[in-house]
Amino acid sequence: MAEARVASQPIRRADRARQVADVLRHQIHAGAYDEGLPGEPELATEFVVSRNIVREALAALKAEGLIHRGPRTGTHVAQHKYDHGLDALRGLQETFDAQEVRNEVRVATTVGAPPSVARRLGLGVGAQVVFVERLRYLGDVPLSLDQTYLAPDIGAAVLAHPLESTDVFPLIEQISGQRLGDATLALEAIPADPHTAAILQLPGGAALLMLERLTSLEDGRPVDLEYIRMRGDRVTMRGTLTRSYP
Repeated sequence: MAEARVASQPIRRADRARQVADVLRHQIHAGAYDEGLPGEPELATEFVVSRNIVREALAALKAEGLIHRGPRTGTHVAQHKYDHGLDALRGLQETFDAQEVRNEVRVATTVGAPPSVARRLGLGVGAQVVFVERLRYLGDVPLSLDQTYLAPDIGAAVLAHPLESTDVFPLIEQISGQRLGDATLALEAIPADPHTAAILQLPGGAALLMLERLTSLEDGRPVDLEYIRMRGDRVTMRGTLTRSYP
């Protein structure tokens, strides 16, 4: 029986540069280069590529705002991203408990639920819900713009608490007397519209991570529907996946 062969195409220079950039990006996020990146000759030797390919990879990372370069200062990490786990149902303050999280409450009121929101929260057409919009900071960095729709009974009690310094999830558990159960979520990349970009201190069209999350109590009742816009330049979503078999 003849042995199958896979045709091998030469790897283009742009593809090699992308490969180098991907590995360097991961190493930067892992904290490997806190004292600065190696020089171009060292990186070329490490990746077994030409200096021109290394230069292209570094140019791509610089364009992302991840590194800065200088003729005498070398190449250094410009900013680190924060890891946001996808394995557990946690609020922002619970996720970054070692960091200072604060909220600017932009809106906190009762509104008529849009039909799709009412349906997902298990409410009738025309039902009232509590709507909260918060600009959320990690230290001095505006990290996300969160829009939250809450079931009316839960939401009314939530409004009585200081939302500037409190996550909504612990409040829901305190008010309902139940633990949160699970959440369904969708995560996609979207460009920042001019208004959101200004709020998050980003250039127009910058990449955002858009997280849609519907959270239920442990008895299965949906109580919290969120639309969260996170800065793509400051957050990395991470999780552990287990392969399932039929």
